[in-house]
Amino acid sequence: MLADAAGARRTRETVRVAAGELEGAGVPEPLASAEVLLSELLGVGRADLALQTKLLTRDQLSTYENWTSRRKAREPVQRILGYAYFRNLKLKLSQETLVPRPDTESVVEAVLERLDARGGAAGVLDLGTGSGAIAVSVAQERPRCSVYATDVSEVALEVARRNAEEAGVDVCFYPGDLFSGLEQLLPGGIDLLVSNPPYVKSGDLRHLPPEVRDWDPPAALDGGPDGLGFYRRILAEAPGVLREGAEVVLEVGESQDEAVMELGRRAGFVPLGVRPDLAGTPRAVLLAWRTA
Repeated sequence: MLADAAGARRTRETVRVAAGELEGAGVPEPLASAEVLLSELLGVGRADLALQTKLLTRDQLSTYENWTSRRKAREPVQRILGYAYFRNLKLKLSQETLVPRPDTESVVEAVLERLDARGGAAGVLDLGTGSGAIAVSVAQERPRCSVYATDVSEVALEVARRNAEEAGVDVCFYPGDLFSGLEQLLPGGIDLLVSNPPYVKSGDLRHLPPEVRDWDPPAALDGGPDGLGFYRRILAEAPGVLREGAEVVLEVGESQDEAVMELGRRAGFVPLGVRPDLAGTPRAVLLAWRTA
């Protein structure tokens, strides 16, 4: 019992010291970072760390110290680990993919709701898929759908393909800038378009937290001078691949929902509403394409 108690204290002490170092370096939520890194290293849940009774090995301590140092330099936990959790998925990452955010889970929820309203079977296109978070989630949770995904980055597409394979789902991946070549590849059109496009104003990039500014690919963040450049392109080009009555779900940044809704109106789309994220911030704009 004495050895077990000492081991438990050793694990707790390791987390406590790491959290203190991270706090001193100005890392946000230092205890969460310290706990997540150690729990992933040990292969246990965060809540189970206090129950660990074995001393950490020298190799484990060395790895944890390395990870803590990287986190002190503001490298995101997910970059350190090489993967991120998103809904039911464990997604591999690369330098050319964003770290999937919890906010985007609300976008997936909006997509699933619209698909259910259609009966659960539809053709879905995820534009600018990155790690495949949205596309793979939809394919996994609504297996009756045919899911397609694009990205301008071949590296990102390869990561997304691996993530789809790991999840055991079928997604058709196409390289290209937005809708390039899709009218020929999807001649029948699709029923639902979803995208989390770059939406940060170019001038605001330098003000982002270091975890985002220094580690996420700039091309996946920069939405142009007003942050709306990609929305204009998407809404102008989307009709070429949309069936009559198709719907569009677009992730938006803070305070962008009304502007994107208006861009949709001007492009001939019918506004369907806005979906908030868990914090209550408008996160997804919903539109419908009707030519009649």
